[in-house]
Amino acid sequence: MKKLKKKFLAIISILVLLVFLVACKTEKSNEIKTSIKTKDTLSITVLQTADIHGQLDTHPELFWEDDEIVFKDRGGLANIKTLFDRERKKNPNRTIIVDGGDLIQGSGYAALSEGKVMPEIIKNMGYDAIIPGNWEVVYGKNIMMDVMQSYNTNVIAQNMFHEKNEKSLFPAYWIKEIEGVRIGFIGINDPDVPVRQNPIFSEGITFSGLDDKLKGMVDDIKIKEKVDVLFLVTHIGIFKQVELANSPISENADYILGNDTHERVREPIQGKYAKVTEPGAFGSFVGKLTLNFVDGKLVGDAYKLIEVDPEVFPADKKIQALVDTAKAPYKEHLETVIGYTETPIYRYLTVENPMDNMITDAARWKTGVDISISNGFRFGNPIVPEKGKPAPITRANLWNLLPVNEKVKTGKVTGKQIKDWLEKEMHNAFSQNPTERFGGWLVRFSGMKVDFKSQNEKGHRISSITINGEPMQDTQHYTISACVRPGDPMDNLCRMPNVKEVEVMDYTIHDVVEEYLKENSPVSPILEGRAYCEYLGRYSFSTVPKTEYKFH
Repeated sequence: MKKLKKKFLAIISILVLLVFLVACKTEKSNEIKTSIKTKDTLSITVLQTADIHGQLDTHPELFWEDDEIVFKDRGGLANIKTLFDRERKKNPNRTIIVDGGDLIQGSGYAALSEGKVMPEIIKNMGYDAIIPGNWEVVYGKNIMMDVMQSYNTNVIAQNMFHEKNEKSLFPAYWIKEIEGVRIGFIGINDPDVPVRQNPIFSEGITFSGLDDKLKGMVDDIKIKEKVDVLFLVTHIGIFKQVELANSPISENADYILGNDTHERVREPIQGKYAKVTEPGAFGSFVGKLTLNFVDGKLVGDAYKLIEVDPEVFPADKKIQALVDTAKAPYKEHLETVIGYTETPIYRYLTVENPMDNMITDAARWKTGVDISISNGFRFGNPIVPEKGKPAPITRANLWNLLPVNEKVKTGKVTGKQIKDWLEKEMHNAFSQNPTERFGGWLVRFSGMKVDFKSQNEKGHRISSITINGEPMQDTQHYTISACVRPGDPMDNLCRMPNVKEVEVMDYTIHDVVEEYLKENSPVSPILEGRAYCEYLGRYSFSTVPKTEYKFH
């Protein structure tokens, strides 16, 4: 009996021990689950627009697909607002929206209102931070300040100062805290604005460069302000943005939200210190960066370039009403048809474009000079014929093609001057050193044909130049035309110095194109090989040295 009792007590003890062990295991399991729960990933969304250039509405956009140019309708501020609202709804109170500059220039509506069509719309879009771009100065310092301060949001720029007292035009940075995670943004505009734009535009403003002062601020904000993720929102172009990502200046930066060169970065470019994005232009795209955190530490990210397709993102009614109201005073004038085209007019190729062929042909037709020159602009929405019918060209289209309407200037130069100038312009566009690229594409022209090698060293790119079908002679004089750049010396045409017999016409470049279209419509501009490089080929889109970036 005693033996049975001992056995029974032993069994009971074992059962109690098993129950205890199961209970401990369950408790430990619950502790693990609780621990995992406390480490749930926090996701923060950063949306970015760039280089909207006054484009209020949906418009044709150019894409490079399967080695062909195709056109699709994209963009529109009211459509972007729908996209913003959907993204905020997906990640409420954890979404930040940033614009990288060049908002108030590039369309007729922006130009005729001197940017004043934008503030009421922009302050209802939901932006959290905005930086000035290189074109924000186009109407002068005071108008720029009035317009940007009317956005009722954070405007930041680390390197723009009042010339008189050297005080900052805007706060240098902005910090947003979300559930204990601190996200910082520093705004940086292009230090070369006074050179890239007509010098008179930026009178009263000074700029600092990408220097030790900037590095000091980057380091201080990341460390002293205890910022978990630091963004540099830059308007300096894709080449310099990649260079900055590899510079010790960015040692404590995490991302560079790039702008200016209208590139469509679909996979962030990884630099030594930071990742670089750039989300196209004209409101056709929105960049979406998702940041994932565990216990306040960044553990991963995901990026996509969202196309603003009006069929996917229909117009927000409130913003569309604001757009329609803003356009009303200018609509009749700007929507007047001034001509027609039988071929697509576009500007996205780095060397030659149908758009600039038409513009320079018009200038040479009007002035009678040997060579007419157009700047290497990167903007201008396509004009696309449909169903075999010529497409109308309106004054609004003309402003998209030529966002600055200046008087035409003529003069006389030698062949050697032309060659030296072209070599410099080619270096600005094709230098393998990103810091020496200037921002735009190659200048365009009518009356001249140039064969060149873009990969050659500075001063040795041009193979041959013909003018009016004859080989150019170094000592021969040729007549040229270009647009006035207010603030330039009188003897300077499109950055070409020491021009002789300079004369400013009493008509503007818009007057010239309107008159040309009236006399010659429908026009049919095409690629003609006016400037050609075998290495780049017929369809030459932007490349970024030492990266795998491709435009499409």
